[in-house]
Amino acid sequence: MTSVKGTMKAKVVPRVKIISMGNTEVGKSCIIKRYCEKRFVNKYLATIGIDYGVTRVTVKDRDVKVNIFDMAGHPIFYEVRNEFYRDTQGAVIVYDVSERSSFESLEEWVNEMKSEIGNQSDLENVVVCVCANKIDKKRAVDEVEGRLWASGHGFHYFETSAQTGEGVNELFKTLLEGVISTVENGGKKIPVVTQLGYSKDQIEAIQRLKNSKSDYERLGLSVGASKDDVNKAYRKLAVLLHPDKSVAPGSEEAFKLLVAARTTLLKRC
Repeated sequence: MTSVKGTMKAKVVPRVKIISMGNTEVGKSCIIKRYCEKRFVNKYLATIGIDYGVTRVTVKDRDVKVNIFDMAGHPIFYEVRNEFYRDTQGAVIVYDVSERSSFESLEEWVNEMKSEIGNQSDLENVVVCVCANKIDKKRAVDEVEGRLWASGHGFHYFETSAQTGEGVNELFKTLLEGVISTVENGGKKIPVVTQLGYSKDQIEAIQRLKNSKSDYERLGLSVGASKDDVNKAYRKLAVLLHPDKSVAPGSEEAFKLLVAARTTLLKRC
């Protein structure tokens, strides 16, 4: 990888170790190449085992040598990549917003990292950035869903496109500043503070109302539910999603679907 040169500043941090994780073909290598070489490679060969690169940047007035271990996402390479988790200081965990299965695999990647790093204190002090990549494509995973997942794990969250470069520099800036701050703090990571203003329950309710195939499903009811059941389910969801009280993206649309579903089901009862 081509080095990114920064101006020599005060104190040198000899080495920062960064790893990338995520399913195959989510764009891990392309994101790293975009950051290090400022270009996008349209036809990129799948990583075999581990790809390794070094770059130099200036972070918080420090000249930082960054060692990046780009880990292959295919399960057959587990026995290769499991050797590279040790001593990790920062991690980029990537999914493809156009491929839902890659998002659903994030938990497995976190569990693999936990298993391989082993030492709980070391794990807790790894700075992790969740990277929702390929935002230039049609989405299968909403931004709010990704942000909630990252927030729930205490991770940073970024939306990126390796193709256009959007969000990539911001991702690595936050990641590297977080690692340097951890070093300056005696190896203790500074917790990520998020203020989303909405809850996981609200997002799940919005998703269900938008994606359900029937009005019974929207309200979480079985076919043949009584009027009391319908009204009870409606009130519960209305408290969560009323636009005057909820700032979650999609609340207004979901509330309209809720009202329509209730009206239709009451006519059937």
